[in-house]
Order: sequence, then C-alpha cells, then structure tokens
Amino acid sequence: MQVTTRDGNQLFFPGSCGSLGFSHGSQFRTPPAPSPSSAQQSPVVYQTSPLVASEHLQNGIPRALPNHSSSIGNRGAKNQTPFQYHDHKERRRGVRDWGNKPLSDVDPDLYYIMEREKHRQWRGIELIASENFTSLAVFEALGSHLTNKYSEGLPGSRYYKGNEHIDQIESLCCSRALAAFHLDPGKWGVNIQPYSCSSANFAVFTACLQPNDRIMGLDVLGGKKISAASTYFQTLPFKVHPETGLIVYEKMEELALLYLADKIHAFLMCDMAHISGLIAAQECDCPFDYCDVVTSTTHKSLRGPWGGIVFFRKGLKAPGKSGDTASVNLEKEINFAIHPTLQGGPDNNHTAALAVSLKQVCSNEYKEYIQQVKKNAQALAEGLKRRGCKLVTDGTNNHLLLWDLRLFGITGNLLEEVCEACHITVNKNAVYGDSSSWQPGGVRIGTPTMTSRGCNEGDFDTIAEFLYRAMQIAANLNKGNSKTQSKNEVLGNGEILELRSKIEEFATAFEMPGFDVPQ
Repeated sequence: MQVTTRDGNQLFFPGSCGSLGFSHGSQFRTPPAPSPSSAQQSPVVYQTSPLVASEHLQNGIPRALPNHSSSIGNRGAKNQTPFQYHDHKERRRGVRDWGNKPLSDVDPDLYYIMEREKHRQWRGIELIASENFTSLAVFEALGSHLTNKYSEGLPGSRYYKGNEHIDQIESLCCSRALAAFHLDPGKWGVNIQPYSCSSANFAVFTACLQPNDRIMGLDVLGGKKISAASTYFQTLPFKVHPETGLIVYEKMEELALLYLADKIHAFLMCDMAHISGLIAAQECDCPFDYCDVVTSTTHKSLRGPWGGIVFFRKGLKAPGKSGDTASVNLEKEINFAIHPTLQGGPDNNHTAALAVSLKQVCSNEYKEYIQQVKKNAQALAEGLKRRGCKLVTDGTNNHLLLWDLRLFGITGNLLEEVCEACHITVNKNAVYGDSSSWQPGGVRIGTPTMTSRGCNEGDFDTIAEFLYRAMQIAANLNKGNSKTQSKNEVLGNGEILELRSKIEEFATAFEMPGFDVPQ
C-alpha cells in the first residue's frame, strides 16, 4: 500500500491492507471516515503489519486517525466517546511513562550532579557580585509548562497562534518592569525578551548604529577584543584615574567631544546590570534621568532569572550639556533588532519568572534588602581595611568592592583558586595599573548573594576574616614550592582543609532560599 504523508513523502507498506493505525498485538481498531450513507459506523478490524506511518506517531506513541465523526457531548459518557478505543488507557499510560516521571527517575546521573550543586551552594560562601539566589516562586515559573509554547513576535503580533495567555504574561512583565524602575510608560518603553544582557546590548548597537560607527566605554585591560561589538563597530575606551581608580569625567568628556561629538546628538546608553537592583530601590543615582537607552541583566541584584532587558526612551531625547533636545523614538528599531534580527522567540518561562521577581522588586521588603546589601558591602570593606588590605577607590558605595592583591605579591587567579578550595567563590578582576586582564592583580567581591541568605554586617566581618586568612594561605603558597606541586597537593594541604571546615560550619547555619536544605 502506498501513502502520501503531509510533507509529500511516499511511504510503502507490505500486504494487501494498510497499517495506518496503532498496534498492540495482532489486531487494532481504527474509526473509518464517515460515508455519505451513514453518520456513524462500527469500527472495522484490520490485520496489522509491523510498520506504522510516522505521521501517526506522536513522541514515539501512536495516535488516533483524525478522519472520523464525533459528538463532543458524548465525551463524558462512560465507554461512549468515539475517541476512546480499546487501547486508550494503554496509550495514556505511555504518555505518562515518558512525560510525567520525575528527573530522579528519568536521569539519575544528572539528578545526582544537580543535588551536589545544591550542597555546594548551601555549604559555601558565595561572593561573586554578578550572582544571586532567587526564590521558590521564580523557580516554579521558570520550570513550568510555559516552555512548551513558541511565541515569536510581541504581544498582539505573534508569528503563531495560541498565545493569548503568553501575551498577558509578557504585557504584565513589561508593566512591572516600568513600575519597578519608576518610569512613565508614556516616556519609556521596555523589551524583556533578550536572552542575556550581552545580546540586549548588541541589539541596541544594531538598532542605533551602522557598521563602523563609534562606541565609547570603560577600558577592559589587556587590549583583547572579547565581544561582537568590537568586530562591527569602532570602539574607544576611557580609563580610570591611575591613583584613585575613579572615572575622570572631565577627561571622558574631552574624548567624547573628539570621538562622538555631543553636538550631533550621540546616544547615551547605560548598562546598569550590576546596580539595577540599587536603582530600582532608589539607593543610587538614576541613569534614566540622563540616558536614551538603559540595559540590564535580570538575575544579579534583581534576584530574577538569567536574562536581559532593554529600556528605551520615547519622544524627546535626553537633554545634552547645552540643554537642547531632539525627537527620538527607538521602540521600533530596538524591538526589530531583538527579533527577528538577532534572536528567535522569547523564553516564555523566563518571562513569567521575571514578572515574579519584578513584583518582588516593587515591595518594601526588597528596598530593605538592598539597603542591607549596601551595609554589608561597607562592613566587608571596613573589615578588610582593618586587616591591612587595599581596596580600589578605598571602599564602596554600592554592592561590590575590588580588592587589590598586589601588596601581598599574589594574583587574583591564585586567590580565586585558594578561595574555591576553602569553599568561597570570588572572581579574579583587573585593577588599575594591571597590564593584563587574564592575570589580574585583584578580585571582585559582592554581597547580594549572602545577604539573600540573611547575613548582616557582623557576619560579613567574619567573612572578611575568612578572606584574609585565604589570602595568607595563597601568599604562603606563592612563596613556597607550589609551582612544582600538583594542584591537588597545593589545594589539599592542612591549612586549606581547616579553613574550609570553618567556612562550611559558618555557611550551613544560614537558610537557603528557593529549595530545602539538603540532608
């Protein structure tokens, strides 16, 4: 028998009669198409062959043929629905077998690794400034059925149907984003679809610039081009003061007038990824008063899912130094740059999870959290300074600090390794005066994550002591024969094991948001 599938392929089946149904045993029943003389017919019994047409398989499970009459009104009657055949229960069980089992049953290897990561997060001190812990509510939205839907486009203008509820979720998320940052919807728009802040930034460049147009930004030491922006656009970095580590705005203005020229209405863009939570809580200066475009991640101090977001000004451009303005509306260009230019459909589960976190951001509890983040950062900075450590800019007024390690003759790479062996996570970071960002002289430390676990100023003074002790161990290793030893020998010495034990005892005394403490 020859069958033409919906994609035009020809399928050939042996035997005198077709086998276009589903088989369990030697026979099966399938509803025939209605004939003009009869609205309903009794099922016809066919002999089966070992082949089943692929178009009648769904996830490897046979499904019923659609060409038959039915009465929706009879679906509730036991054994009377035309959609239930003799193997209906067996097929439903087949769906449950592949689709309704927990991860621990389906993939125990992966489940074990994920459980070990829970233990790592709970038993350690997380100090990477670009990370945070999120809530159970965000987890529930992120791991939800919304991942099943494809939703290319924007609310009310999708490439696919079936997006009624997705449109509601995305619209709710956008309205909450504007509310979280105290923005007037008549003056600002937002797109919450970028997969990351890097893609959000590149979408802005794509919308606002032509190839070989110019971009200015803070210097990344080492001179290596690390983003697509430097491939398609000309870039000029501005630097910090070599002694204070602060941006010299007068010098930056001189470069901007030479390189960009404010008189031609260059766009001012702010990537607020690190301080977006502080801005939402109104605990630092607001870039929306000055910028035309503002981008951010959604997972750092905002405590949301991993992703990016773009805010864009509508109507008048941000006023320049002379006070003049120009008409600008980047909404169409930015939305088009995000999709379809640079990415496909949004992650709907991420959109819902972001909506949850933005609702939390609008609460008084979140403002108190951000205030504690800043207090903890200042307590950590003072604790390190009391122990003879040097900090870039001599302290902090936000959620992170840069520790200059060159005074102790070690690199950020070495301290990063020692800290990890002791169950503290920090990240190496260049400090002013470094010649390379790959072997930098400092580490970056942030307080949002451990603040999310309930740590206060006193706890962060204890953390300062842990960090100082780790630095001493790293300095001793650097003076010794560590270069001739293996990594396991170096990081498994008694001093490190002793410090690790103290750190784990400290960390496990605190609650974990999002999941139960592992046993």
